Amino acid sequence: MSGMSDTGSTQVKRSKRWPIVLLLVVLALIAVVVVHVLRAKKPQRATPPQVVTVATATLGSMPEILSELGTVTPTATVTVLPQLSGYLTSVGYKEGQDVQKGQFLAQIDPRQYEIDKQQAEATLAKDRAALAQARADLVRFTQLNERKSIAEQTFADQQFLVQQDEAAVKVDLANIAQFDLDLAYCRITAPVSGRVGLRLVDPGNYVTASSSPGIVVITTMKPTTVQFTVPQDSLASVLQRMHGGASLPVTAYSSDNSKEIATGTLYAVSNQMATSTGTVTLRATFPNDDEALFPSEFVNVKLLVDTLQNAVLVPTPAVQTGAPGDYVYLVNANNTVSVHKVTLGPSDGKNTVITSGLAAGNTVVTDGTDRLSDGAKIQAAAARPASGGAAAEAPASGAGAASGAQAQHKHARGGASDTAAAAADAAS
Repeated sequence: MSGMSDTGSTQVKRSKRWPIVLLLVVLALIAVVVVHVLRAKKPQRATPPQVVTVATATLGSMPEILSELGTVTPTATVTVLPQLSGYLTSVGYKEGQDVQKGQFLAQIDPRQYEIDKQQAEATLAKDRAALAQARADLVRFTQLNERKSIAEQTFADQQFLVQQDEAAVKVDLANIAQFDLDLAYCRITAPVSGRVGLRLVDPGNYVTASSSPGIVVITTMKPTTVQFTVPQDSLASVLQRMHGGASLPVTAYSSDNSKEIATGTLYAVSNQMATSTGTVTLRATFPNDDEALFPSEFVNVKLLVDTLQNAVLVPTPAVQTGAPGDYVYLVNANNTVSVHKVTLGPSDGKNTVITSGLAAGNTVVTDGTDRLSDGAKIQAAAARPASGGAAAEAPASGAGAASGAQAQHKHARGGASDTAAAAADAAS
C-alpha cells in the first residue's frame, strides 16, 4: 500500500511540474524571438536623389555699373539783386518764363541818377574851362620865364595849377562814368540764360542795394548736371577709366526706377573724400534738351564704369552665402554635388560674374539648393546655360542690382537649411 501511495504522489508531482516547464519553454521561446527581433538590423532604404535645376557656366560680357542716388543740380542758379536804391517802376518778365542773358527784367526809377549825371556834366564843363584858362596862362608864363620877367615861383605855381585842373577834369569824368553805371543798374537785366521763378517783388516797392530776397531767381535748365556719390572702394576704377581718356556714360532714371529720363556723361570728380560716409561726390552733365530733369529733383543714377569681356557667368540664384562665404553647389560627374567656394564680380541681377573658383562649362545648381548638402545625390531637371548676351544687351535695365548684388545673394538664400551650412563649413 505504501508503494502505491508513493507512486501516486510522484505522478501528482510530475503533473504539477509539467505546466511550469511548459511555461518556461514558452518564455524562453519568447525571449529568443524578442532578442532576435531586437538584434535584427532593419533594411536600409536608399535615399532618393534630390531633383534640382542646374545651369552651365558660360563666357560672356558683363557691364560694371554703379547704381547711386543723385540730385539734379543746375549749372547756374542766380538770385538777381538790385545794385542801388530806388522805387521799382516796372517788371518785364512773366513768372516761369525762359529768358536770355541780357534780357530786361525790371526797372528802377532812374530820374535821381539822371539829375546827378547832369550835375556832374556841368561840373566837368566848368573844370574844363578852368583847365583851358590855366593852360593859356602857363603858355604866357613860360615865355616870361624864359625872359626872366617873372619870378620862378610864379611859373612853378602855374604849372601846379594846370595839373590840379587836369585832375579835377578826370574826377568829373569818373563821376559821369559812375552815374552812367547807376543808370545801367536802374535797368536790371538777366545775368544768365535760364528760367525765372516766381516774382519776389512787385512794382512800386522801394528796393535797396543787395536787398533780400532780391528781384527774381534764374535757374539754368539746359544743360544741367546730376550730382551723386560713390563709395571709396569704387573710386579707383572710375579714376582709372577717366585718366585713360574714357567717356563714362551716365543714365538717369526716375525716383521709382521705372523709366529712363536722360543720358549724359561723367565730367567731374570732387577733390575730397567725405570722411563721415567714405564716399566721394561725382557730377555728370546732361544736355536736357527736353527739360526732363528738373532742378533739385532726386533721380537714380547708373554709371557704366566698364564692360567685362569673356567673364564666367552663372545665374544669380546659383550663388549661395554661408559659413565659408560665397559658394555654389558644383555638380560632379557621378551626379553628386560639392560645395565650391567662389569669388564674385559684378552682377546685373540675372547673371553674376565669377572671377575665381569656377570655369566655363562647369554645371551648378540654381534651384533646390535648400535641400542639398555636400555630397548629396541629385537628379537634374534641366540644364540651362547662363545668358551672357542678355547681360551685355541691356546694361541699364538690369543694372539696378549691380551695386547690391552681394547683398542680394545674402538675402535671396536666407532660408537655406542648417545641414547645407554645416556641409559648406566642413567643405571649407
